[in-house]
Amino acid sequence: MSEKGLEMLRRLLGENRAEEVRAAWTRLSPDFAHYVTTFLAGEIWSRPRLDLKTRSLITVAALTALGRPNGLRLNIEIALNNGATKEEVLETLLQMAPYAGFPASWEGLVIADEVFRQQRGKA
Repeated sequence: MSEKGLEMLRRLLGENRAEEVRAAWTRLSPDFAHYVTTFLAGEIWSRPRLDLKTRSLITVAALTALGRPNGLRLNIEIALNNGATKEEVLETLLQMAPYAGFPASWEGLVIADEVFRQQRGKA
């Protein structure tokens, strides 16, 4: 695993949650965990031209449009960790309604509500 990628995962999710997520990926497929850590976190998320909050909101929009609930759930969590507010996440999901469809936006809002409630429960 790339140290750069592991460092970015820790930055995105916090030490404990990063290890939890990485362990889950590794159980599913060590190769998948390697690619996500090395390429996605180590190369894509580490690029300097966009800040992490912007990258997060773009990712939330894309995963909403693609209908990827597991990735969306995790990336809403990451967006909040990267400084996005609840309102910015909700606005991003609403923005997807005319482009990805109202059902996609609705599903994203439901998932966001789950993440927000989970975050409140941790506080």
